[in-house]
Amino acid sequence: MALPEPPRAPRHPSTRTLHGQELSDDYAWLRADNWREVMKDPAVLSGEIRAYLEAENAYADAWFAPSAELRTRLVKEMRGRIKEDDSSVPSPDGPFAYYLRHREGGQHPLLCRKAWADGTVTGEETLLLDGDKEAEGKAYFHLGGTRHSNDHRYFAWSADLAGSELYTLRVRDLSTGKDLPDIISEATGDLLWSADATALYYIRRDAEHRPSKVFRHVLGTPAESDVLVYEEPDKGFFVSLGETQSRAFGLIGCGDHETSEAHLLDLADPAATPRLVAARAPGVRYDVEHHPSLGGVDSLVIHTNADGAEDFKLVTAPTAAPGRENWRDLVPHVPGRMVLSTTCYASHMVRLEREAGLPRIVVRDIASGAEHAIAFAEEAYALGLDGGYEFATPRLRFTYASMTTPAEVWDYDTVSRERRLMKRQEVPSGHDPADYVTRRIFAKAGDGEMVPISLLYRAGTVFDGSAPLLLYGYGAYGITIPAGFSTSRLSLVDRGFIYAIAHIRGGTEKGWHWYTDGKLARKTNTFTDFIAAAEHLVAEGMTRPERIVAHGGSAGGMLMGAIANLRPELFGGIIAEVPFVDVLSTMLDDTLPLTPPEWPEWGNPIRDEGAFRHILSYSPVDNVHEAAYPAIFALAGLTDPRVTYWEPAKWVARLRQMNRSDRPVLLRTNMDAGHGGAAGRFDRLDEVALIYAFALETVGAATLVPSMA
Repeated sequence: MALPEPPRAPRHPSTRTLHGQELSDDYAWLRADNWREVMKDPAVLSGEIRAYLEAENAYADAWFAPSAELRTRLVKEMRGRIKEDDSSVPSPDGPFAYYLRHREGGQHPLLCRKAWADGTVTGEETLLLDGDKEAEGKAYFHLGGTRHSNDHRYFAWSADLAGSELYTLRVRDLSTGKDLPDIISEATGDLLWSADATALYYIRRDAEHRPSKVFRHVLGTPAESDVLVYEEPDKGFFVSLGETQSRAFGLIGCGDHETSEAHLLDLADPAATPRLVAARAPGVRYDVEHHPSLGGVDSLVIHTNADGAEDFKLVTAPTAAPGRENWRDLVPHVPGRMVLSTTCYASHMVRLEREAGLPRIVVRDIASGAEHAIAFAEEAYALGLDGGYEFATPRLRFTYASMTTPAEVWDYDTVSRERRLMKRQEVPSGHDPADYVTRRIFAKAGDGEMVPISLLYRAGTVFDGSAPLLLYGYGAYGITIPAGFSTSRLSLVDRGFIYAIAHIRGGTEKGWHWYTDGKLARKTNTFTDFIAAAEHLVAEGMTRPERIVAHGGSAGGMLMGAIANLRPELFGGIIAEVPFVDVLSTMLDDTLPLTPPEWPEWGNPIRDEGAFRHILSYSPVDNVHEAAYPAIFALAGLTDPRVTYWEPAKWVARLRQMNRSDRPVLLRTNMDAGHGGAAGRFDRLDEVALIYAFALETVGAATLVPSMA
């Protein structure tokens, strides 16, 4: 079947001049003037814009039509690796243990609890909330934050019905199973109960979609009468809600990408006002934990980069006087050992840290100060801490996985140092880790830095340059991409793909400097690191340029746009999910939700001409040029508040204008979802199948039959 002609977006030239530079944009019209309303109700999108997006969807559907059978097989394979009626390990809290599970065929989680006594789950299950039932009849449903009250009577929950991250909050009376009349709209998913369960704290988004105000809602009163507890005056700072493990304090966090500030809320005081921990200072980040008797003093434990602690340290301060002048080192800064987080329990303190690119857990005895680490053997792996609900417990729960090892949940006794396996991720269709190999290698960047690359491939793979390879990258905000387990990617690996993660600058895999060397004026290191990784994989005989498919999303999608412009001949295909590709225009538009908080990451091109010219030099949309581009597949979400739909739409329109190859350029916009794509766990597989089918078709591997253990 012959493909129709690809859509050509109408060109409506517009120009403006900034810092002496004329900027032209033929596709600015794709940004809907009523984008705020579209976030709430996609039906109000203008007809011209909708027609273009739907034409692109129709063209993508036509291109993917011949792969329908392949995509059906991929979904069947991926779904066959999911235990459909799975459940989490129950987490105890007083007389109950709370958990979530899925029913066979269910798309959304069920929140549940059972009685808990003497370390054992007993009795009948109580279903707190049925996500499948709540999602019935809705085009989109995403369950947000949930939280039971300390007295176990109420269950607060939130849901987004458009993908725009505007959540509606409700409170369920667990004695009746009915929701109270209390309904709060246009909030984030953050929830926090007062100690006596008479009030609920939450965050409301402002007119520009920013989380900026904390309110206290007293049960049984109208939302219009809710008390404003905190309002953030700086448009560049977002607000979050948390709670100390001791449950003594709620935490109001404020911050951007380089500076933060915290305020304490006494949860035992129904009329509490926030109390500042330490005033914000440019470049100083900190977050807070609490221990009521550390060294005999009610204390805060603060995780911070203050005083030159680039890779962070832990300090303490009296809860009664927590200002910077009273901070004292508890775990001093050690360059190259990055302290990631900490949690305080009654008898011990736990921290997650990373050294030499690998995470580890360190347990500290509160009374003696003695420490020990929990060791792991694999070459590349991922770790996570689950704080649970309890404070007075010797137990620590953590998750472990590698690219070959399915996720494991362990309980660790901090006194006896014994580990107990609580759950291993089940792969119903079968999985033998011995059939796969995971490795970590290093690519040398142009400036001599060594870029880690995590690899997964079938045992027995021959490196003769013929293997197709998917190279994933992100590289922003200090986010580390873990070398964890994914059942979905096995559908590629079993067809002969090498799956690689390039741990490029912009993340914190090698410490905080790895992040700062990939932001602001050094942002281009992210792109050249990814290119160096691809070149190294070719030089090692693992693949060839035309066999490499690059993949990234959001800020990683911006990476995809940049490498497409810089080295189009190095890649056979590029997959960009919700790609942040119109960087300059977005950073010049301070009415968009994320722009002011993003300036510390990318620079403020409105005020800073140097930042303007640097962003202009790499912004993907602005640097599309006449070239033979690789095959490109961009995915967008109409109600995405993080990377607005018009960014990938403008990028694809410009590529169509300038591309000199006959390889496909595809755009598919989910008209019913936002940044995260489809919300249902099986609906998401349909999107993954599109991505994998594109990768397989691009490298000519669509007809390969997967190798089986």
